[in-house]
Amino acid sequence: MNIIQTRKLQLARGHRQTLALPDLSLDDNERLFLLGASGRGKTSLLHALLGFVPIHDGELHIFGRERRREADFIPLRGPLGLLFQDPVDQLFGPSVADDVAFGPLNQGHSREQAGKMTQSTLRTLQLEHLAERPVQQLSGGEQRLVALAGILAMSPRALLLDEPSNGLDDAACERLVDCLLATRLPMLIASHDDKLVDRLGTRTLSL
Repeated sequence: MNIIQTRKLQLARGHRQTLALPDLSLDDNERLFLLGASGRGKTSLLHALLGFVPIHDGELHIFGRERRREADFIPLRGPLGLLFQDPVDQLFGPSVADDVAFGPLNQGHSREQAGKMTQSTLRTLQLEHLAERPVQQLSGGEQRLVALAGILAMSPRALLLDEPSNGLDDAACERLVDCLLATRLPMLIASHDDKLVDRLGTRTLSL
């Protein structure tokens, strides 16, 4: 199944600038890495897939439907799980457990169901010991893993990962790779980490 397909996509940058991107496709058995120097549009593309960066021209299809207007992207926020480059941008719960439970609660699950989903996700990522810790007291690596837990708790259909290994030591990065492989989800990943590309990537695209 084709998850994402772009054709002659151009993104709006400011009032006059546009960013032209190469065509890409992501199938349901792929982990596609976006490579290229800073400023080439990797983060902008990931954000555009959820409607956070306007499309100036071209075509974007996600899950078999064309996406262009804001209303087209709202149903994707959950099925497409975006890990921001800076995890602080998506951590806002008073505690780790509260933060991870926010997504399932927002999807309409009961507090009991959300609690079970939170526990299961934290257990998978070996983060159970952090459940009651305030998010402001987490290290950079812990913040990144907790942000990922918040995404996985919503049972996404595909992952968009922006520099996911930033701030992780070797042990935490190994845990991240193992967890991502275990999800068996399609992924679009922006990264400068050659080791991560070697461990996770099925295909690369240079911007």
